[in-house]
Amino acid sequence: MTISRWKPFGDIVSLHDRVNRLFEDEFLREKPKNSGSFDSWYPTTDILETKDEYVFKMEVPGLKKDEINVEFHNNILTIRGEKKENVEIKKEDYHRIESFTGSFSRSFTLPKNVDTEKINASMKDGILELKIAKAEEMKAKAIPINVR
Repeated sequence: MTISRWKPFGDIVSLHDRVNRLFEDEFLREKPKNSGSFDSWYPTTDILETKDEYVFKMEVPGLKKDEINVEFHNNILTIRGEKKENVEIKKEDYHRIESFTGSFSRSFTLPKNVDTEKINASMKDGILELKIAKAEEMKAKAIPINVR
């Protein structure tokens, strides 16, 4: 007999995540006519917040920095790019093509507390990393308590 930890909400959270991914990944994409692939793809993105900044890590394997455009306007971060098909290899030689090609565009609305002068973008090993600093006046500040 195996003892397993009971997670009363684990299945609900998992189901919620799967339904969200289903709608995000499959229903929002359009299939081009006469093709088995999609004309656009959506790179997965991890977003985290630290005390000083927002960090975006987007998976863009096979892309070079000049194939990606990053814009920030009216508190909306937009990342666009295009992954082109490898035209050197004939499609008849492939048994299966699962990698996505085509254009992509992702937009994220950020809070108003960002410093637009301090946005840093870098790429390493197929990961585009964006660091967006929080404005100094909006950062949480510790307030000391005086004892009387």
